[in-house]
Amino acid sequence: MDELTTPEGFLLRPWEPADASAVLRAFAPAEMDRQTDRPVFDRPGALTWIADRTRERGARTGYSWAVVGEAGEALGCVAVGAVNRAHDTGWVSYWTTEDARGRGVAPAGVRALARWAFDELGLYRLELGHRTDNPASCRVATRSGFAPEGIERARLRYGDVRYDVERHARLADDDVNFD
Repeated sequence: MDELTTPEGFLLRPWEPADASAVLRAFAPAEMDRQTDRPVFDRPGALTWIADRTRERGARTGYSWAVVGEAGEALGCVAVGAVNRAHDTGWVSYWTTEDARGRGVAPAGVRALARWAFDELGLYRLELGHRTDNPASCRVATRSGFAPEGIERARLRYGDVRYDVERHARLADDDVNFD
């Protein structure tokens, strides 16, 4: 399936080269540098980021979706990667552009992604993690049906600073009130 829709009216679709401007806007804040394995600071970098997502999808190692609003512009990204077929697990990640924050883009996208991962990929457990100093990401996780499971102390290092991470998970048979 190449497109998904959410009850909130968002469309999830694979990334396209035309989304390069949205990717650039998303990665403009310094905080977003940590969300990718290589810097995205110009159009060629954004196009490389999009090509990497397309390559992952083709290899079936990761599935990244642009979350698109009514105007057809990419507002954010939801993805499941680190798919492990032996254990039927995957790792969920998400981000939004600054102007899309607070509009329900990420929770709507993550809920649709989770349904797809359970139904189409046959995964049983989806995990995600966020720094404990990121309450907005925690709200997305809980609003998407991901239960907190615990704190991983000093899990991430950015520069010389280490950060604790809160792990969340959602199971295919979890009883959530929005499916």
